[in-house]
Order: sequence, then structure tokens, then C-alpha cells
Amino acid sequence: MEVHREQITYLLDHGLNESAQTLGSFLVSSSPANAEVNLQLKAETLVLIGDALYQEREFHRAIHKYRKALQLYKTMPKQISNTRTSMSTSNRSSSPSNVNTSVMNENEVKFKIASSYCKLKETREALIEMEGIPAKARNLQMNLLLGRLYRITKHNRSAIACYKDCLRHCPYIFEAITALAELGCSAKDIVSLFPQTPMRSGRPLSDCLDSSRWLQRYVEAFCCIASNDYTGGLEVFTELLQRFPNNVHILLEVAKVEAVIGKNDDAIMNFEKARSIDPYVVTYMDEPEVSVALSVLWETKDDRRALTYAEKSIQVDERHVPGYIVKGYLLLATNRPEAAVAAFRGAQELRPDLRSYQGLVRSYLALSKLKEALSAARDFVKAMPHSAKATKLVGDVYASHSGSRDKAKKYYESALRLEPGFLEAALALAELHKVEGRLDDALSLLSRYLKDCTDDSLHVKLAQVYATKNMLQAALSHYQSALRLNPQNEAAKKGLERLEKQMKGLDPDAPEDDEENDVDDADIDQDD
Repeated sequence: MEVHREQITYLLDHGLNESAQTLGSFLVSSSPANAEVNLQLKAETLVLIGDALYQEREFHRAIHKYRKALQLYKTMPKQISNTRTSMSTSNRSSSPSNVNTSVMNENEVKFKIASSYCKLKETREALIEMEGIPAKARNLQMNLLLGRLYRITKHNRSAIACYKDCLRHCPYIFEAITALAELGCSAKDIVSLFPQTPMRSGRPLSDCLDSSRWLQRYVEAFCCIASNDYTGGLEVFTELLQRFPNNVHILLEVAKVEAVIGKNDDAIMNFEKARSIDPYVVTYMDEPEVSVALSVLWETKDDRRALTYAEKSIQVDERHVPGYIVKGYLLLATNRPEAAVAAFRGAQELRPDLRSYQGLVRSYLALSKLKEALSAARDFVKAMPHSAKATKLVGDVYASHSGSRDKAKKYYESALRLEPGFLEAALALAELHKVEGRLDDALSLLSRYLKDCTDDSLHVKLAQVYATKNMLQAALSHYQSALRLNPQNEAAKKGLERLEKQMKGLDPDAPEDDEENDVDDADIDQDD
């Protein structure tokens, strides 16, 4: 029977899971003379069958086999179980996908059960199994899985402790680095966890890192991004790209950050560069991302259907931040600001960033909840005290109320001092000048951006100001420029239509059917 059990391991090593299950069924149903040894062999065989089922993604059946193995293990005489498990437990891998093993370990079987529950998205059951493993008995894989589970269930302190244990054993657990950064740990604290003892090669860790200290810089980049310092994070990533110019992982991280801060052209370029190096890379392009992309494509056609795609991305991964954000903006587009607030709050609970703060403020403004909008905008400033975008967001709240436009002006000007090239702040300040009759100030401000900016929204704003000054030819020129840059710009289309009526001497605010009504009225008068 021992020989047959080894054959199951051989079959599993070669990916022959169905044959392994079949052979295992014979072993667990046999009845040799030595019943006590038979219990041990059956328990070990059940674990191997569970491993085969796990590989075939039959997770419920795998859990059942693992639990039966544990039940048999507990009924065995202690002398036999201790003898078997003390043979070579250090050679056993706890991963369900690695079945090159020869003995049974109760804690590793619990880990396999927890891993199966994770695949089934049954977080609570997985956490119960993992918490049943004593802290001293947990290996690297176990601590990493437990950290994930604690994070999902919002037990952040416990999650931090698990991730820190991972880095104390090995500094290259990149998932632990990013998780600790997102959970609020500083770069200094994270780097201090890295072991200084010799590695397996016998060389100290410091000898394995070149003079650029790239791993520490990697940590700093993620800590910057986690604290919403996107500019600082991009600077460090750019530095790393100079050291590792074709690093797909860094290219994808850069593209992700660029997408968050609205640098869409740069993000697309870096995504395409990553795909040119690795055509089959799917990082940030997996099923939830595809669902979000589809929702954006549907936005211009069918908001409800687009919302369905966004919700699907959340169902696939309940921690998928872009799904919540896209859902929030689609809800705003369909005039459901209260539901949008819930979506943006969901994104913030997972990972607050620029998009969720902006969406939350816009939702509160749509609900005329100025106090809540101002509170959210100020929270953003606290999170990013040197961010022009955060500062502008406070200005947007004040600008929404006529009695606080002076405060809005100060915040917009402050945003431009922080980032002189920040066009959105310039457009907002120009609109404020226009509303309050300072048309020359608006034109002076906007004209500064014409040399270095080819943005259709800049030309639209200039056209609007010129039209207000009754400089219709100049307004016409800028509307045309906007449409050359972006033929789909709705503001430019509507503005141009209105301007053409003005140039013909017609009232642009008159209803479309006025002329027809005049004809009808004339006919009635003639009939009389």
C-alpha cells in the first residue's frame, strides 16, 4: 500500500489528476491486516486525493477529502501519528498545488482547506481554518494567506502583523510590501523588517543589492502612491525604469498610476509598451478590468447596461476599486447621486484615491449637501496636503455657492501656485472670473496656456468668454479649434450652434419652434 501511495504522488507530479484520484479510491477502500498503519496511510492518501481535486478546481470535494483525512488522523493512536509526522515534515510543502510529499501534517491540511475556501470566496470559513493554526507553526505561505484574509475582513492590525512576519523571513514578498504600504506603514518601517542575516548562499542580504538600493526605492514608490503622492511615486518608478528599462511590472505600475491621475495617453503608451514586451500579460487587464472597460465603452450608448458591467466587475472581485469608481460615476450620470455616494464610499474603504474623493464630492454637490462635500474635500487635502488637485476640489465646493466664491478663488489660485500647469484649475478660475464679470482676467489667464496646451476644453472656455464679451468672430475661431481637436466635444457643438444664431441676429435662447409658431399664428390671423 505504501508503494501505491508513492505512485499517487508520482501521478500528481506529472499532472495526471484523474488517474491519481482513481488509484487513491482503491487505496482508501482496501483493508490490509495492520489496521492502525492502514488509518495513517488512508489519511495521507485522502490528502493526496484532495490535492488532485484541488488541481481540478473541485474545491468542495477537496475540502471534504481533507476533512476526512483530519478525522482519521485524530482517531489514530498518538504513538503512530507522532512517529509518522516526525519523519520529515520539513520536506513537506503546504501548497495544495505542490504534492511532492511523504507525510501528513495537520496544520498543512488546515492550510489546504483554507486555500480551497478562498477559491470559493468563502472568506469567513477560510479565516476560521487559518486561525486554528498556531502562530509558531505558520510558514511563509500561511502568514501571507492569513494576512490577505485579515485585510479582507478589515482586521488591519492583524493583517499588518502577518505581512511583517513575511518580510522578516524574506524581503522579496512584493505582495506584503504593497499591502503594508496601503495599510499605512512608512517606507522606513517596511525596510527595517528586511533580514540582515546571511541568505541561503551564505552572503549577507546587503551584498545581494547593488548600490542603487532598488528594493528600498521600490518600497518608497508604493508608499508614495498609497499616501496619494502620485507625482513622487511616478518619479521613483521612472528612476527604477532607468535601471530596469524593460521591466514589465514597473511599466504596468506606472501605467496604472497614470490612469488614476488622468494621464490617459501616457497610460495607454506604457500599457502598450508592456504588451510589446510580453504580449500575453494580463496584469490590470484581467476579468474585472475587462468588465470596467466594457462599462466605459457602453457609457455613451446605454448607461444601464454599462452599470451592469461595472457591477459584474465587483461581483468577480469584491475588492476591485476601479469597479466601485466606475459604478459611482455611472450612477451620477443616471442621476442617482445617493447610490453613487455608497459606491465611492465602497472604493474609499478599500483604498482612498483621487478618483474616489472627486466622485464623492461631486455626488454630495449633486445632493446639495455642501457640508458633506466640503468635509470630503478637506479630507482629501489632509491626505494630500501638497496636491493641486485636492486644493482645487475644495475650491469646487466653494464655487458651487454664490456666497463663497471669494474662497473658491483663493483655493484655485493656491492650486495654480502648487502646480502652475494645472489646466483644470485654470479653467475653473477662468469660469469664476467670467461669472463675476472679470472677462479680461479670464482671457489673460487662459491665454497663458495656449502656447503649450492643445486641449479642446481650453478652446471651449476661451470661446465662451469671447462670446460673453460679444467678440463673436474670436469665439467662432476657438469653437472651431476645439472641434478640430475633438469632433465629439458636446460643449463645443452646442456653443457653436448658439453662436451661429447670435451671428445671424437671432435669440439663442428662443425655442426651436418659434418660427413655425409665428407662421401658424399668421395663418390663424388670416383665417379670422
